[in-house]
Amino acid sequence: MGRDLGPDCRLCRREGEKLFLKGTRCYTHKCAISRREYAPGQHGAKKAKLSNFGIQLREKQKVKRIYGVLEKQFRNYFIKAASTKGITGAILLQFLERRLDSVVFNLGFAKSRKDARQVVSHNHVSVNGRRVNIASYLVKPNDVVEIKTDVKTLNAIKVNIETTKERKVPTWLQADGANCTAKVIRLPLREDIGYPVNEQLIVELYSR
Repeated sequence: MGRDLGPDCRLCRREGEKLFLKGTRCYTHKCAISRREYAPGQHGAKKAKLSNFGIQLREKQKVKRIYGVLEKQFRNYFIKAASTKGITGAILLQFLERRLDSVVFNLGFAKSRKDARQVVSHNHVSVNGRRVNIASYLVKPNDVVEIKTDVKTLNAIKVNIETTKERKVPTWLQADGANCTAKVIRLPLREDIGYPVNEQLIVELYSR
């Protein structure tokens, strides 16, 4: 799958708000958007008035960048959400939260989703006792997620847990930081997702 290899901080500046793509660095004075609160590029300082389409597009781009997925995969999530019974926007976010890399991030096993994706792809994570190296794997209720790796990497994971301890683990996950394990209690609800996004704008964009 393709990846966005550009600077993470430019993505935050383009959306005009912190997307917390670089983990703990985003909380420090080194955060780029804290120093340059305007879009990147030659004309970034000029704020253009957005049309309804532009507002919807920016919201979609923001959510894609938060979760680190590209357009084709994001559209597939939307199509799947639209065909599932319930509120399409909430189900879309639920699919994104259920991704294994998002789960590893939410548990504090990684400082950012990009780091979490690396932890998963390097075969350090097991689900129900089986190694899973696919970041887009969707967890289900009662799944047990565990870090299974060498001592060096395990110690690095524990450092991440200590570093991110002030970041609350969502209530739909039950974490055991001491043993680097967790259980999926239930599917995430809309109120479990604390990001300032308006998913209805995305539904309206794809429904054009």
